[in-house]
Amino acid sequence: MTLPELQAAACPDSFQYRQSGTITRGAVLALDLGTSAGWALQSPDDQITTGTVSLKHTRYDGGGMRYLRFRRWLEQLDMDAGPVEAVYFEEVRRHVGTDAAHVYGGLLGMLTSWCEEHLVAYQGVPVGTIKRFATGKGNADKAAVIAAVQAKGFAPADDNEADAIAILLWAIQTRGGVR
Repeated sequence: MTLPELQAAACPDSFQYRQSGTITRGAVLALDLGTSAGWALQSPDDQITTGTVSLKHTRYDGGGMRYLRFRRWLEQLDMDAGPVEAVYFEEVRRHVGTDAAHVYGGLLGMLTSWCEEHLVAYQGVPVGTIKRFATGKGNADKAAVIAAVQAKGFAPADDNEADAIAILLWAIQTRGGVR
């Protein structure tokens, strides 16, 4: 007997199996991309974990090492907490400096290519949307976002982690249009 025949014999007519596998709900990841990247993850069992990951390069690193470290970190996170189902990230349109813009662009390129390769939905969330969701003001400062996240019971180490938490809470509440 073939697998589809076994499934058909074992299941009532009102239920159909897909041969591709079990349908599960994956983790949701929120990121504030940068040299010190904030992250927040809601696991499939609805547990929320947050933190920061340092993507600074040392004087011995080549130009692409920070991006390879970021990719390895994504892979490890996907194995440990995943599978990752959706990624939301802070969509920055204006940077203070050229170096920050280059780092952000490189990390964004690595993130979006990783998502495409792993068939993970992804969506950028504008800075003003995140701030408005967290504080009620689209032009709130970093301290206000940190305070708003703390008021929800989180203890972010810095503004990067606070932004990632705010993005995740926004995605959970609004479903972000991707999930």
